[in-house]
Amino acid sequence: FHTGEREEKCIIEDIPSDTLVVGNYKVQRWDIHMHDFLESAPGLGMFVTVTSPTGEVLLSKLYGPHGTFTFTSYISGEHIICFQSNSTRFAVIAGSKLGGRIHLDIRVGEHFLDESAIQAKDKVNEVNIRLEHLIEQIHHVAREQDYEREREEKFRKMSEETNSSILWWAIVQTLILISVGIWQIKSLRDFFISKKLV
Repeated sequence: FHTGEREEKCIIEDIPSDTLVVGNYKVQRWDIHMHDFLESAPGLGMFVTVTSPTGEVLLSKLYGPHGTFTFTSYISGEHIICFQSNSTRFAVIAGSKLGGRIHLDIRVGEHFLDESAIQAKDKVNEVNIRLEHLIEQIHHVAREQDYEREREEKFRKMSEETNSSILWWAIVQTLILISVGIWQIKSLRDFFISKKLV
C-alpha cells in the first residue's frame, strides 16, 4: 500500500488468542528523477503500533526501512496494526499523498524452526525437532478451530436474537394495524350515524 509523509495506515487482523504473529515489511521511497520507487529507502523509519481488541498497546516501536516485528495475542479478536513513517522525505506528486510504498507480509501462527538444529548430524534429534514443530502446528490449528467455533456461536446467538426481535416487531405492527383498522371502522360508523346516512 502507499503512504504519505507521517501518514498513519492501519490494517485489522482477526487473530485467535495465544497466537504468535510475525510481520515483515519493506518501505520503498518514490524518486522524482527516476519516476519510480527505489528498492531501498535508507534513512527512513517505520513506527509500528499494535493494539489489542481491548485497546491495550501490545507493540509500539520504531524500525528501519525494512524489518520484522512479532507479537503474541493474549485475547482473540480484531487487532489493529498501524504503520507511520518517521520521515518527511517522501516526495509529494502533484499534490497527492503518494510518497512511499510499503510491502507487508503478515503470518499468523508462525513457528520458527531452528535450522542449525535441523542440520544436526544426529537424525534422532532432527526427527524430534520436526515432531515438536508439527505438535506446535497442531496446537495452533486447534486454537484456530476453537476461535472459529467461538465466533460462529456468537454469530448464531446474534442471528437468533435478531430473528426474535423481528418476530416481535412483526407482531406489534400487526396489532397496531388491526387497532388502527378497528378505530377507523368505528369512526366511520359514528360519522355516518351522526350524518344520518345509515
